[in-house]
Amino acid sequence: MFLIIYSITIGLLLLVGILLLALKKLLHLGRVLIMLAASGISFAAWFIGAIFLMDNVHHNFFLWMLLIFLLLMLMLLGLILWGGFKMKLLSIPVCSMIALSLVVTLVFHSWTVIQENIPTVGESGDLLSQYSPFEESKVAELEKPATLQLSGLDLPKLDGATAMYPIYSAFFKAVYTDHYESHITCSTTTKAYDNIITGEADIIFVGGPSEDQKKAAEEAGVELVYTPIGREAFVFFVNSKNPINDITLEKIKGIYSGEITEWNELDVEKLGKIRAFQRDEGSGSQTALQTLMGDMPLMDPPREDRIDGMGGIISQTADYKNYKNAIGYSFRFYSTEMVQNDQIKLLSVNGIAPTLENIENGTYPIASEFYAVTRSDADENTKAFVDWILSAEGQALIEKTGYTPLNK
Repeated sequence: MFLIIYSITIGLLLLVGILLLALKKLLHLGRVLIMLAASGISFAAWFIGAIFLMDNVHHNFFLWMLLIFLLLMLMLLGLILWGGFKMKLLSIPVCSMIALSLVVTLVFHSWTVIQENIPTVGESGDLLSQYSPFEESKVAELEKPATLQLSGLDLPKLDGATAMYPIYSAFFKAVYTDHYESHITCSTTTKAYDNIITGEADIIFVGGPSEDQKKAAEEAGVELVYTPIGREAFVFFVNSKNPINDITLEKIKGIYSGEITEWNELDVEKLGKIRAFQRDEGSGSQTALQTLMGDMPLMDPPREDRIDGMGGIISQTADYKNYKNAIGYSFRFYSTEMVQNDQIKLLSVNGIAPTLENIENGTYPIASEFYAVTRSDADENTKAFVDWILSAEGQALIEKTGYTPLNK
């Protein structure tokens, strides 16, 4: 809206100045028409650009600012060449617009820098590099060599959710004596389910499937086997400066159904409207939220526009931005790894904090199992690997990574 107002202001300044000069007959009619055309082009470019920028402001702002700045400079050059620069009714508006354009650019740049520095919880390659099995990293290791050792090219191909990568990276490093990079990837939950259905992956490490993922497997004639291998808390978090510490399941459902829209409805003052972020459809945490909501419909999530590889604009669910009035969700380990504890705060649910102890003793109300998913026609190596994951060694790696094993 600000950009449209700015566009209209620029156009009106030019038009008013030129019309005043025309009325006083201070310029030749031809010069007036030339300047009128130039101002019209400038005004139209700003207006169209402003409307376009409302949907794609981050990607094209500086391109449009450069275009308009060049148009204004051409107008200034025209004034100098035609002797109109000395006429204040033209020179002052044009110079003012040039200065205004520069100020707006600087202000927008500062605003962009501030926005980019707000911590984000989203899919990130940082987590993958931190837990790579091919180099020194944070990946958990056993004190002794694993009792199961697999080698050769005919090994199970592993895939899964980003949140699960630290776990199955540890499995891979412990069991695979030949570390072929082609045997482990992290393509996120949605793609991992596609890969297990098509046979491009042999084991995927994910949360429970969405209805669409179940349907896709059924339509492909593939029977998937879900083996629980550990437990993890589904958590909700806010900015660390938000005074709220506890929330009920009923209030969570109220927020994500759209029934609760303001923080003051939760006895939190001065934070205004709740920014309730969601995840992409098919992701593990989005499926967990849908399961939590039951029959209660989800409201539309905040969205952002991005440029795709062909230069078009695509719209997708926005990653969580840690605004003071934001709320988001993920799994406990993933959220604390992606944004440090001093920046976000995990909320207690129904008075129970999402600690490892409360996950283990079953008191935290929204802890759930995660799975090693295989096909019913899996080969012997794949079955042996899943059996090893359920052994004391596999469960120890789950615990060392920071998740809760089944035997706790």
